[in-house]
Amino acid sequence: MSKKASSLIRQAQAKIPTKYGEFETIAFAEVAKDRMPHMVLINPKTDYSKTVNVRIHSECMTGDVFYSYKCECGEQLESSMKYIQENAGIIIYLRQEGRGIGIINKLHAYSKQDQGFDTAQANKELGFGYDDRTYEDAVAILSELGVKRVALLTNNPEKIAAFDNTEIEVVERISLEINPRQENIDYLRTKKTFFGHSLNNHKIT
Repeated sequence: MSKKASSLIRQAQAKIPTKYGEFETIAFAEVAKDRMPHMVLINPKTDYSKTVNVRIHSECMTGDVFYSYKCECGEQLESSMKYIQENAGIIIYLRQEGRGIGIINKLHAYSKQDQGFDTAQANKELGFGYDDRTYEDAVAILSELGVKRVALLTNNPEKIAAFDNTEIEVVERISLEINPRQENIDYLRTKKTFFGHSLNNHKIT
């Protein structure tokens, strides 16, 4: 689960070169000894006085690190890094693996999926909510950075709703749709039909 947003502070900051270019990278956490801080990647050319492109990305070790085809998370992250580097903006990497249940329970959920449960039902079978992620920390981080208006790279309506009743205005949604694979078509279908994600590929019905 996400930490209390009000207690997050900058713990460390450094420039990191990547294949998509250089990012100013900041670790946000409650305490300096936290080994799993939220990570923020910022294009140095970002102008905070204008509408800022923002990707709020929840950690997905299987997709982001191991390139799993069970989801499109790794491809979304790479697309976001490319877009932000080309157009300026910020990526907030929230440490809430497996829709907030952690990597161990996520693997248990994968086993449930192999038994026929969809991705939402699998989490419920393990005693969790359908999606236990929260986005208050992302809003707090953007506020601390001085961001007032955002263009969100997302398909998820919950991320847009997270800015309701805040001082940050969502002025645009930028689609981040990845072509489906055979291995993740059911996953994407659940995102669209159960969670209401904006997915328009004709293969996802």
